[in-house]
Amino acid sequence: MLAPTMIAAADPSVHSLHLGEFIPPVAAGVVYLALYMRRVRTLAREGRPVVRWRRRSFLAGVLLVAIVQVPPFDGLADEVLVVHMVQHLLIGDLASLLIVLGLSGPVLAPLLRLRATRPLRTLSHPMTALVLWAVDLYAWHLPILYELAIRHDLVHACEHACLLWFGSLLWLALIGPLPKPAWFRGWASIGYVVAVRFVGAVLANALIWTEVAFYPIYRFSDAARGINPVLDQNAAGAVMMVEEVVLTTVLLAWLFLRFVNREEQRQGLLDLAAGGGVELSEERAARAADADAAPRLRERLLQAVGETSQPDGRGHAERRHAERGYAGR
Repeated sequence: MLAPTMIAAADPSVHSLHLGEFIPPVAAGVVYLALYMRRVRTLAREGRPVVRWRRRSFLAGVLLVAIVQVPPFDGLADEVLVVHMVQHLLIGDLASLLIVLGLSGPVLAPLLRLRATRPLRTLSHPMTALVLWAVDLYAWHLPILYELAIRHDLVHACEHACLLWFGSLLWLALIGPLPKPAWFRGWASIGYVVAVRFVGAVLANALIWTEVAFYPIYRFSDAARGINPVLDQNAAGAVMMVEEVVLTTVLLAWLFLRFVNREEQRQGLLDLAAGGGVELSEERAARAADADAAPRLRERLLQAVGETSQPDGRGHAERRHAERGYAGR
């Protein structure tokens, strides 16, 4: 049996494929999609279908993770720092965001019942998720770990998995379906996005303005392409900075629109309950709006209003008044 080094020497394409690097994420992606679609079909049978845009978002996120870790993109990322930075941003920022957008409370419910994944509620707390993501980001960009990942495919696969997982925790804390602290509603979530971008901007600026090559491993591959290693590093930082500005702008606009929409839903639920003589606390209405459960709670309120209707028809009039009040929100 030939040793791996002899096989690579006999067939250079074996090494260029980086099998140990891209097989794990591709296999994991297949498992993620299989489990996700199984849960989606179960919820559809139960009358709780996952909306189409969430399904498409999850699929896009998983496919993006797989695509950027297979040749030829992955091979180029190992040889040019700016391309490697693009790969990390696509995995850690965009793909993780798309995957989290594809999740809902009912989708995650079976996962939260497993002992191994129960800590997810704690890990997705905004402060915890932010610290873990920041530590992961800076740790893997330390020269010793960064170059170790370039030299060893399995370590590289671990690096990309960490970027995806901690990136998912970051977005799960912000827009995921799990319960969030009361203080995190409204302006605190906007501050969270600003804090995330500040953490990333420090690293981006260090790469942009440095005149020293942090990662000597790129010197030979950059030289072969006529690229200055320092300029390659500066370009990587610039790409990171631009991506952060664009993503931050989009997220802040989306958060503002979502905040307005959820406030309308919350007030609509309260008006519906008050008009029908049904008790509903502001906290419960806010939780329903935050978890995208306002339509289901509205149906329950309408049923409760119907049950409290009086024989003389006054209850029906109150119900119609409550429905008109909710529809006008």
